[in-house]
Amino acid sequence: MAANKKLIIGLTGGIGSGKSEACRRFIARGITVVDADIVAREVVEPGRPALEKIREHFGDEILLSEKESRQRTLNRSKLREIIFNNPNEKTWLEGLLHPLVNQQIRAQLENASGPYIILASPLLLETQQYRLADRVLVVDTSEPLQIERASQRDINNEAQIKAIMQTQLSRQERCAKANDIIQNHGSLIELDEQIENLHQLYLALAQNN
Repeated sequence: MAANKKLIIGLTGGIGSGKSEACRRFIARGITVVDADIVAREVVEPGRPALEKIREHFGDEILLSEKESRQRTLNRSKLREIIFNNPNEKTWLEGLLHPLVNQQIRAQLENASGPYIILASPLLLETQQYRLADRVLVVDTSEPLQIERASQRDINNEAQIKAIMQTQLSRQERCAKANDIIQNHGSLIELDEQIENLHQLYLALAQNN
């Protein structure tokens, strides 16, 4: 790293691995988290050019009705269904959104302050986002636990969750690319202990930067 470069930790993990819980615990320690999922939602908000391009491509039915949403926001469940069933549409959507998302992520990282910064992204390793990070932190858990947690959190059924998992790296591939790993199979206390150990490590690395 350059002498004055911010230390950026790329945090990732499969669906239901506990990324959000880990991020909350870094935030509680005063660390800024740039969340790629939040950025991805922001770039398709009403009034943004990306939403209009999506509407032009897929038609008005890709928006929620006025009864469902006063501002005709994106129907995410319908869009998710379309791209899972049509790889070409998935490629088109990624070509539209990934550059916009990455541009916003870079801007937020540049403006962030603190001893180090967390870049949280479910597709950190599947895309080029990992190039923005100095270290990769993987939140790991078993696949049955991933499915259980994701089923409780989202309206997705098991088949949809497994389809999402198929678009992500396997646990083995993800962990092989990690500098640091959180084993999130146990209690929240155990998770917090691992977060604290990593927090101290990252503070030391940032101090030596």
